Amino acid sequence: MDPIKAANELGFRVGFSGYSGHLRIDPLYTVEGTDPAKSLPEFVLPPAFARETPESIKEHIKEKYLLPRLDPDEFSPEKAGRQWDFDWFDKAKVPLEPTLPRSVVVPVWELPFRRKKKGSDEGKWEPSSVQVDVSELMVGAQDSGLPRAVGATKDLVRGSINNRPFRPGGLEDSQPLERILPDGASDGKWVQEVLNGGPVQTVAPSFKQGLNLGDLTKYPRTWKIYKDPDSLDRTSDEKLNELSVQFDDLFQKAWEEDVAGIERDDHSEEQASVRSEAEGNQVDVSSTVEAGISMLDEILSVESGILDATSDSGGEQQKEAWAVSGGSEGIADHFYELVPDMALEFPFELDTFQKEAIFYLERGESVFVAAHTSAGKTVVAEYAFALASKHCTRAVYTAPIKTISNQKYRDFCGKFDVGLLTGDVSLRPEASCLIMTTEILRSMLYRGADIIRDIEWVIFDEVHYVNDVERGVVWEEVIIMLPRHINFVLLSATVPNTAEFADWIGRTKQKKIRVTGTTKRPVPLEHSLFYAGELYKICENETFISQGLKAARDAHKKKNSSTTSRGTGPSPAPDVTRAPKRETPNRGKQNKHAGSQSSRNVSGTVWGNQTNGGGQNTWGARRTTWLSLIDKLSKKSLIPVVIFCFSKNHCDKSADCLTGTDLTTSSEKSEIRIFCDKAFSRLKGSDRNLPQVVRVQNLLHRGISVHHAGLLPIVKEVVEMLFCRGVIKVLFSTETFAMGVNAPARTVVFDALRKFDGKEFRQVLPGEYTQMAGRAGRRGLDKIGTVVVMCRDEIPEERVLKHVITGSATSLESQFRLTYIMILHLLRVEELKVEDMLKRSFAEFHAQKKLPEQQQLLMRKLAQPTKTIECIKGEPTIEEYYEMYAEYEKYGDQISEAVMQSPATQQFLSPGRVIVVKSQSAQDHLLGVVVKASPSKKQYIVLVLKPDVPSMIQTPSGSSSLQDSRGAAFQQGVMLLPKARRGLEDEYCSSATSRKGSGVINIKLPHLGSAAGVAYEVKEFDSKEFQCICDSKIKIEQARLLEDGSNAAFSNTVQQLLKLKSDGNKYPPALDPRKDLKLKDMDLVETYYKWTHLLRKMAENKCHGCIKLEEHKKLARENKSHKEEVNELRFQMSDEALQRMPEFQGRIDVLKEIGCIDEDLVVQIKGRVACEMNSGEELICTECLFENQLDDLEPEEAVALMSALVFQQKNTSEPSLTPKLSQAKQRLYDTAIQLGELQAQCKLQITPEEYAQENLKFGLVEVVYEWAKGTPFADICDLTDVPEGLIVRTIVRLDETCREFRNAAAIMGNSALYKKMQTASNAIKRDIVFAASLYITGV
Repeated sequence: MDPIKAANELGFRVGFSGYSGHLRIDPLYTVEGTDPAKSLPEFVLPPAFARETPESIKEHIKEKYLLPRLDPDEFSPEKAGRQWDFDWFDKAKVPLEPTLPRSVVVPVWELPFRRKKKGSDEGKWEPSSVQVDVSELMVGAQDSGLPRAVGATKDLVRGSINNRPFRPGGLEDSQPLERILPDGASDGKWVQEVLNGGPVQTVAPSFKQGLNLGDLTKYPRTWKIYKDPDSLDRTSDEKLNELSVQFDDLFQKAWEEDVAGIERDDHSEEQASVRSEAEGNQVDVSSTVEAGISMLDEILSVESGILDATSDSGGEQQKEAWAVSGGSEGIADHFYELVPDMALEFPFELDTFQKEAIFYLERGESVFVAAHTSAGKTVVAEYAFALASKHCTRAVYTAPIKTISNQKYRDFCGKFDVGLLTGDVSLRPEASCLIMTTEILRSMLYRGADIIRDIEWVIFDEVHYVNDVERGVVWEEVIIMLPRHINFVLLSATVPNTAEFADWIGRTKQKKIRVTGTTKRPVPLEHSLFYAGELYKICENETFISQGLKAARDAHKKKNSSTTSRGTGPSPAPDVTRAPKRETPNRGKQNKHAGSQSSRNVSGTVWGNQTNGGGQNTWGARRTTWLSLIDKLSKKSLIPVVIFCFSKNHCDKSADCLTGTDLTTSSEKSEIRIFCDKAFSRLKGSDRNLPQVVRVQNLLHRGISVHHAGLLPIVKEVVEMLFCRGVIKVLFSTETFAMGVNAPARTVVFDALRKFDGKEFRQVLPGEYTQMAGRAGRRGLDKIGTVVVMCRDEIPEERVLKHVITGSATSLESQFRLTYIMILHLLRVEELKVEDMLKRSFAEFHAQKKLPEQQQLLMRKLAQPTKTIECIKGEPTIEEYYEMYAEYEKYGDQISEAVMQSPATQQFLSPGRVIVVKSQSAQDHLLGVVVKASPSKKQYIVLVLKPDVPSMIQTPSGSSSLQDSRGAAFQQGVMLLPKARRGLEDEYCSSATSRKGSGVINIKLPHLGSAAGVAYEVKEFDSKEFQCICDSKIKIEQARLLEDGSNAAFSNTVQQLLKLKSDGNKYPPALDPRKDLKLKDMDLVETYYKWTHLLRKMAENKCHGCIKLEEHKKLARENKSHKEEVNELRFQMSDEALQRMPEFQGRIDVLKEIGCIDEDLVVQIKGRVACEMNSGEELICTECLFENQLDDLEPEEAVALMSALVFQQKNTSEPSLTPKLSQAKQRLYDTAIQLGELQAQCKLQITPEEYAQENLKFGLVEVVYEWAKGTPFADICDLTDVPEGLIVRTIVRLDETCREFRNAAAIMGNSALYKKMQTASNAIKRDIVFAASLYITGV
């Protein structure tokens, strides 16, 4: 084939190829011609790539690698508005953060005369530098966000055990390890040198050169000051010199004023607290003085004055109040002028408390909002989210229940950039608005998550949950641990002590807390009793109506009387109550919902017959009552209704007994069927046919449903969503529906007013009733919400109803308790002490609030001059003598008490025995004699000599005043009266021939009188009131003293007692406890010898026998009392006085014993492992790992055994375990017993058996084992009587426990355990247990 010639010598060849003869054109290379000129093209094309130069290479690298730009494929205009789920951190190939330096270089200031001149002839001083560890600069910094080094990116949200927690706000007074600034920087010398022309520090540490500021002109040392600017021209130089001021003097004066100002600031708080009430009133009305000030200026400028001038009505010294609840009068009226540019617009008019809260949020202040359910507290939370988005910061919404977190995520998802963090779900953690449980936030704070740097607001929903015994401590921990830059938004139901709780938060965090809210309900409530098919109104607008209760009582009496007259019909209430008592509760595995509550009964109460599941007759009667109630409510258009039953078993049985009741229309049935099909379509075939799923769907189609913790999570969410749509008409629920779901109804019904709280049956508290009743009334739909209390056999008492319905809610109380994981987290950081956490808890709030008063009292006590004792015998030793005397008195009291209580002494306390009685009013003890003894009762009638003046004695006996005068006139003898004038009491009897008495006491005790110039008293004493038993015994006439009341006998007895004191001794010698009383107790004998030894030492002291001994002892007693008061005040102000301090010391001893910390309180590797354990008891989990109890178990067996750490239900059926699992179970239980015994030895209030049973519950070991092996969920439900919902909840929590054990294995370096936990976690994460929440994924 010949080539074809073409233009410009471009040759090609045409041919055929292949079997089909395809045409093929092949280009031919240009053949160089004979003429070189003809071979050149008509024009020369530029080169495809420009010649590379160093500049072009730099430009190319800069353009491609150094200038960030968006991917044109992903961020094209066609894809605008689309969101991507892209994990920037995992996809990043280069670490986003640079390697952190371990040390930095800082300058050191030196005194001028010590500086070394370097460089040129100018002799400029170059500051030297030193290398300092980064941790030394970060430990004591006051700012909570910046000083701490940034951690790894993967730990941004969750934090790490290696991170240091951020410094909590309000801990500035805990004396941290602060960075010491150079003297030259702190006293102003550096600035003064620069102004005087000295060298400037322009070279940064470790740099060779710095900024070139040029030659700085020396600033003049004098300022020229003129009285009048016009006099500048005519002022002479001499006058200028007179008016000049030395700058050094001016600088020094200004510096001293600044220092003085700082010192004054320390006392400003105290001075502000002493403002008088008059000053406060003056500030209150100051806004009305000047008419030119606008209302807005008044709100913005005078408000702070109002807050500081709040005075105490009692006239006491005013203290600074951190909770501010006043001064908000004009905000609502001028809200849109005060907040012209709102971060979030609302389609409705805001209430007053909402406007006030938003105004304070705009000002960057913390708020506490207390309002009833459905009052609109969420508006404040939404605005905090909007502010965080506007400020490019973050906001955190914490909730006590996971259900609330999921629901809030769905509600906020369309409005804000929202993320969700719970125990098993982590969605978009990089979002600006995060919703999480309070436990997650606590973990982030302890683990120092870097995301905390960006948080501006933390919203605490349902703050009244702080009263929860189990989890209330979490709220207190989080509030205490939050850094200073974070503000609070606290949302709570109405509680009595809102201001007190807010004051605690403000005082703890050292910031003002604005308290606002409302007690007004958006929908008023109407309370009624339902009895015998009728409704009786008993309360309206918070006012109790007695007439309605009386009408219900009349109907009850009428019904009972008619039943009794007929003699037929159902049995009365006592018979119904007794019937369940004979019933044995079935706890078999088939009785799925038979809980512990259903087998209990409370007799003698109004609601006793409603706490049991009874027989068919009982539930038949209940069915009739429910049908009657639903019919009544339907006729009055009071549907939908939530019926609160305080038992899962009652909820299920009540719903099941309404067979044949259909409350939905055909369109509603279709909607329910479509919704259920979509929701349950994510389940696999066998899970869709679970008995609970089928049963609930059948109920839903008829407009009836149940809601309690025993339901599967997906079933519970379906019920909640359908109820919010309004297609469920009757819902039987436990009280968790009122706490966890924001779903109001038209009517709320209480099946009973008694509940079982896990320990005992008790009355429903007013706060609980208010929380549940608040679900009645839909805002915008209903004018009135209806609350109905069911009455079956009896009508409640009026006081019970008044207390429950109109009583005040439960006050917020501290549930703070020490936990091992809290102690270990705080011990990891030296500047955060556990004592700081204790003293800032709500439990210690009142004690810490009194510290300023105690400080002032201590200063006054220390300022009091001590009284000096001048000794006439030389150097005073009265302090030493008084110490011995006080100890002598103490030992003497111990001996006396032991002697008097000893049975051996009773034989000595016979009539006539001289004793010494402890004085009640006088300083000296009283000498007396036993007149009559009653050893069995240890009661004795004693005549004692009184130190009172005889003329002041009034004898209350049967004798006349003449008898008193006779007793006073004839003190030394007996006067014989004529027989006609002689009474029975004066009948003459000689002392030698005393008659035997009958034992009757005719005188009135106590009997007062006087004889021989001494007053006496006859009264009954206990043996504990005796000081000692003397070795003397006198003769007495018992019959004449007690039966006759003879003055002669009394005079004779008194004279014998006086003779015993005539020897110069105050009291006769006492019986020797060892020789006479034959006491053989070793401790008592040792005390007796100490007592006698002190007596000898006191006799050897030169103060003994001094004429001024009593006076000096009194002064010594006062000085010692003063010293003890000072020491007591110092103790009350110290950490040792904290309530939890003994428990803290005991827990520290436990941690030392098991090796979590050493003797210096340094956390060891065992303690770091314990810090990872949040879901189970940390000590048991740690010991289990370090004893390698899981090493010989398969992954399925290990995760089954771990279920005992997270399962919470107490009473379950006994599981059937393999021999290997049984052995592992016993081994883990023995470990818990040993830990309980150790804690008991360290004086903690713990019983080993209770400790083990409380923290280890093995009811689901078999279920989890079968589930991990792949058994279908329907089959494992037949292995136990635990409800399906609790099974799912336990397995979900178990996955979190596996993650914690996996992290612990990484710390320990146990790779085998790490892989085992990974395998176990994958084995349980499947099917219905880990089905995604409908709130998160949608339907």
